Amino acid sequence: MLLLVIGIVFAVCFAVSRAKDPRMLRNGPFLLAAIGFGGIGILTILAEYNIVAAIILWVVALAVPLSILVFGIGLIANGITMLRREGRSLGNQLSLLVGILVLALPVVAVVLIVQFGLPGFWIAALIGLASAYASIAFVSFAIYSVVYGRMKHSFAPTAIVVHGSGLIRGRVPPLLRGRLDRGLRVYGAELSRGNHPVLVPSGGQGDDEPRAEGDAMADYLGEQGVPDSDILPETQSTSTRENIARSLELLKDAGREGPIMLVTSDYHVLRTASLARRMGVDAQVVGSRTARYYVPSAFIREFVALLVENRVATLVAVGTFAVLLIAILVGTLASALS
Repeated sequence: MLLLVIGIVFAVCFAVSRAKDPRMLRNGPFLLAAIGFGGIGILTILAEYNIVAAIILWVVALAVPLSILVFGIGLIANGITMLRREGRSLGNQLSLLVGILVLALPVVAVVLIVQFGLPGFWIAALIGLASAYASIAFVSFAIYSVVYGRMKHSFAPTAIVVHGSGLIRGRVPPLLRGRLDRGLRVYGAELSRGNHPVLVPSGGQGDDEPRAEGDAMADYLGEQGVPDSDILPETQSTSTRENIARSLELLKDAGREGPIMLVTSDYHVLRTASLARRMGVDAQVVGSRTARYYVPSAFIREFVALLVENRVATLVAVGTFAVLLIAILVGTLASALS
């Protein structure tokens, strides 16, 4: 019963926090905790009366250690696919490196305990706590990224800003086309509601690009039947922050100030929403689907970037784990010496 109550408390926290601002990063941990505690709480209660619920509960318990093995092998396989399809950049190797780390850390923990006894146990415990924090934080980030990117937003945007992602030989590649198509669906839905936003394809010209992304994206939108009067290309930005800031400047000059909808890839949604919130921009974000093989590395890269951008909160969270471990260690030593 206690677990179910905890799950309900976290569900209420999620509902309140989401209503206040769906872009808050804390919504992810609230949602994960509500699902985890609530689900296990319900199964625990039902297990007293139903053999099926008891079996499911045991399967869940046994699946936790097994999931580490499956997750590690899956990431390594994905990393090999990324290297074959996307090249040998560090970003493309992330899933491979994390997969190796996932499989190696339990082995390292066992070796530390066997070789160094009690000191090795505490080092292994620190590794375990850090891994648990990273795992929980990543899962909440990934789940809420998908949930937030699929949310229906009730406001009427004055503009739909589509973030660029790079051209290939001056043309719109599949990843960018997915963002544009998602923007077109939002645009069509707004027109059907009686709202008439402008589309802002946003992206500057990279060193390896023959023209600005914004211009190529505008051409694609025009080919899909969007009138020129509804397209306002932004062609100077070089980052997500600049996508937002320069698009707002363009809209202000055009007399189209008001709330905006940002469109990016699903893995990039939560980081973009968090950035828009910190910039004080009245905006929500929707996501487009990404090729399946690209998803693990993309989510890992976004998660790492989000930790860096929110390094103070990350240090506080990790510091809390460290203080807890030190307190346990001091208490154990005090008991042993007394």
